[in-house]
Amino acid sequence: MDAVTQSLNVRQLGRQPYEPVWRAMQRFTDHRDEHTLDELWVVEHPPVFTVGQAGGMEHVLAPGDIPVIHVDRGGQVTYHGPGQIVAYPLINLERRNIGVRSMVTLIEQVIIDTLAEFSIAAQRREKAPGVYAADQKVASLGLRVRKGCTFHGLALNVAMDLEPFLRINPCGFAGMQVTDMKSLGGSDDYSEVSATLIQQFANALNTQPIVAGDQLPALKEHTTEAA
Repeated sequence: MDAVTQSLNVRQLGRQPYEPVWRAMQRFTDHRDEHTLDELWVVEHPPVFTVGQAGGMEHVLAPGDIPVIHVDRGGQVTYHGPGQIVAYPLINLERRNIGVRSMVTLIEQVIIDTLAEFSIAAQRREKAPGVYAADQKVASLGLRVRKGCTFHGLALNVAMDLEPFLRINPCGFAGMQVTDMKSLGGSDDYSEVSATLIQQFANALNTQPIVAGDQLPALKEHTTEAA
C-alpha cells in the first residue's frame, strides 16, 4: 500500500451550515485525482432536514421553522442538528479496492465499534441502512459515489434534541423511533465520541489519520452546479 492510500486527512470543522459543506464535498470530489489524499470531514450542523435522491416530501410531515434541502445522496429524509456527529468520508473506492456495498458495511461497522467503546450494543438491519440500539435508530447514513469516490456519509446522535425526528418519517419509515447515545446510557461528550469515531475509521481503512485543520479545503467554484 503506497503513502497516498495509507493516509487520511481529517478535518474537524466544528459547527457549519449544511449547504456550504455539501457544495465543498462536491467540489472536492470533482477536483480530486489519483494523487489526492482521502479525507474525513467531521462536522456539526445547525438544524436542517435533508431529503435524498430517493426521498419524497410525503415523509416530511411538519418541518416548521427547520429548513428542508434536497440533496444528491442516497436515501430518504433525515435530520441534522446540534449534538450529532456528522462524518463525511471522501474516499477513493477504486484505489482502496472497496465496493460500494462494502463501504456501506464498513461505515456501519465503524459506528457499531464506536458505540461499543461506550458500552452500547448496536447492530445493522437488512434493507434499512444505519445503526440501531435498543430497537431504535441511533445513526443514519447515505452516500453518493462519483468518479469512483464517495461523499456524504453518516450521522451519529450523541446528545441532542430528538423532537425534530418526530416531524419526519426518518429514512422513509413511518413511526421509526430515534435515540441518541446519552439516552442509551453512553457518553454525551461530543469531543470524546468524535475522537473515537475518527480512530475507528482509520482502523477500518487500515490507514493513518493526519490532522488537516479545521477549515474546508480551498477549491474554486464550478461554473455549473454539480449533479
